[in-house]
Amino acid sequence: MDLRPPGVFTFLDGLTGERTGRLARKVEQLGYSALWFPETLGRESFSFASYLLSQTERLIIATGIVVTYAYEPIAIANATRTLAEIYGDRFVLGLGVSNAQGNARRGIPYGKPLSFTREYLTRMKAVPYAAPAPQNDPPVVLAGMMPKMLALAATQTQGTHTYFTVVEQIAATRKALGPEPWLCAELGVMLESDADTARTAARSYMQTYLQIDHYVQRFKEVGFTDADVANDGSDRLVDAVIAWGDEVKIRERIAAYYEAGASHVCIMPLSPKGGMVPDERAIEVLAPER
Repeated sequence: MDLRPPGVFTFLDGLTGERTGRLARKVEQLGYSALWFPETLGRESFSFASYLLSQTERLIIATGIVVTYAYEPIAIANATRTLAEIYGDRFVLGLGVSNAQGNARRGIPYGKPLSFTREYLTRMKAVPYAAPAPQNDPPVVLAGMMPKMLALAATQTQGTHTYFTVVEQIAATRKALGPEPWLCAELGVMLESDADTARTAARSYMQTYLQIDHYVQRFKEVGFTDADVANDGSDRLVDAVIAWGDEVKIRERIAAYYEAGASHVCIMPLSPKGGMVPDERAIEVLAPER
């Protein structure tokens, strides 16, 4: 499995199923290595991943992330084995606990993340599988930025998947992980050079996450202040979280994530018009250089 080229991370529930298939094929044709999607309040992750895999030939499909509280370990373990058996080395399982607010909206619990996840991974590894085994176990990456969760990711999974970060956090995450584990980093991008337009659209996306305490606390750990995280984010924070501008400027930010220690960068193409439907123009312009 080669995740060295950049990938695309995007919310797909705003598109019809047929459009998501077309988008996956476009992402593959443009040379991206992977298509990541989150689990929100829409499509179920494993059946949707199977559909996207069926629509493509080489593209890696990755979850960013499946919420563990919503599934028994046997369900996740054997769903991933099924995908790996049928589609080969083309599926990455991104796992995480989400957060208390998000899980309340889902109607599922939120407990002690570290102990829950440690036990969950142990139970997953013990699950029997009576069908033909895949040639390789599907890789698992674990979301989480706290030191103990990163240590768990480094020792019990392939690595980590980060979301809604700045470059300083990527450097700190790589230091915590060590040199070998995967660091798959999402980076929000916006192909828009007008500062007011870009920041307005970026704030409409960021406001949800700036209501979640663990994102706010992580920003403060790398030098942002109460003023930066108030009122949907200061210009300084917006510009650090979202790479906006022309192609050259955005490619420089992607490169900075790799230089900070990311082993894989997946761009999230936000539209200057707002909303969560992916900007296909940005996907085309920022395609990996061959």
